[in-house]
Amino acid sequence: MKILDRTIGLCQRPYLIAEMSGNHNQSLERALAIVDAAAAHGADAIKLQTYTADTMTLNLCMPGFTIDDPKSLWAGRQLYELYAEAHTPWEWHVPIMERAASHGVHCFSTPFDFSSVDFLESLNVPAYKIASFENTDLPLIRRVAATGKPIIMSTGMATAGEIDEAVRAARDAGCRDLVLLKCTSTYPASADNTNISTIPHMRTLFGCEVGLSDHTLGCGVAVAATALGATVIEKHFTLHRADGGVDSSFSMEPQELRQLREETERAWQALGQVSYGPTAAEMRSLAFRRSLYIAKDLQAGEVLTSENLRCVRPGFGLAPKHLGSLLGLSIGQDVKAGTPMAWSLLGEGQDS
Repeated sequence: MKILDRTIGLCQRPYLIAEMSGNHNQSLERALAIVDAAAAHGADAIKLQTYTADTMTLNLCMPGFTIDDPKSLWAGRQLYELYAEAHTPWEWHVPIMERAASHGVHCFSTPFDFSSVDFLESLNVPAYKIASFENTDLPLIRRVAATGKPIIMSTGMATAGEIDEAVRAARDAGCRDLVLLKCTSTYPASADNTNISTIPHMRTLFGCEVGLSDHTLGCGVAVAATALGATVIEKHFTLHRADGGVDSSFSMEPQELRQLREETERAWQALGQVSYGPTAAEMRSLAFRRSLYIAKDLQAGEVLTSENLRCVRPGFGLAPKHLGSLLGLSIGQDVKAGTPMAWSLLGEGQDS
C-alpha cells in the first residue's frame, strides 16, 4: 500500500509517524516548531488530532466525566476541560500541513466524529488514523473508509472479535489500504504489557499491514516490533518533555526520534532473508578460518604427525575435519613449513 508516494510494507523501512497530539501547548508557533523538528529528525509523517471539546464529551462534572483513576497522568481532570486544553484548533490545520509539505513530510489526522472527517476531507488529507478509543465506533470507521483514503487503525483494548468487526466495517465501506497498529492504551505503557508477539499473528489473521502505536519510553520496543514485521511506527513527539503538556511525559524528544529512525531502519535492514553460508560480504573472511598446514620442513616419505601437521589460521589448507585421517600417512614430496595441506602432497595411493 501507499500513502501518497511512500510505499508501506516489508520491502521498506518502517514508516515513522510523529504524533503531535496536544504537545503544541496551545501555541501555533510551537506546533510549527514541532513539525520542523520532526522533519529534521527523521519522521515520515506528522499526525494531528481533529476534535473540539464539544465533539468529544459533555461539559459535566458528574461521575464518568472526570478521571478518577489515581494512577492516570490526568487523575482528577474533567474530560471537557482536558480536551479543551489538548485539542488542535481547526484553523491551525492548514498552516501545520503547509509546513509539513514544505519539508516533504506527510501530514494527516485522527478524526473523532463526522464533522471532523468532513473538515479533513476539505483539506484533502492523504490518510486517516482511527484512535484506539474509537476502534469500536463502526459508524465513524465506515465514514472514514468511504473517503477511499488509507486508514491506519490502532487496536488498543480491542479483542480479536472487535478488530475483525472494525476491519470488516472498513473493508465493506471501501477501504483498500489498511494498517492495524498493535497498541497498549496506557500512558506510558510498560514493555512487559506490550505483547508485540501479536504483530505477526495480526498480519496473518487480518491480511493487512501491521505496525505499532508505541507509548513506551525509548525505542527498544519499536526496534523489536520492526524485527517482528511492523511496517509503521507511531510515537508521540514533543520538543522538550520538561516543557510540560498533556502528553509530554511519554513523548519522544528530537534526538530520540533520530535514534528511533536509525535503529528501526537498522533492524529492518538486518531482517534480510533466510540465508546460510557466507554472504558476498563474508567471502574475504573465509581466509581467517582455521585449516591444516605443514608446521615443519618435511622430506618425501616422512610421516604426518600432530607436530608437523597443525590446525592453524589462515584457511587455505584442507579443512580441520580431515586431521584425523591424515595423521600417520606419509608425505609424497619435500615441503616447507607454512605449506597449506592438500591431498596432492601425500604419497602415491594415500589421497582420499
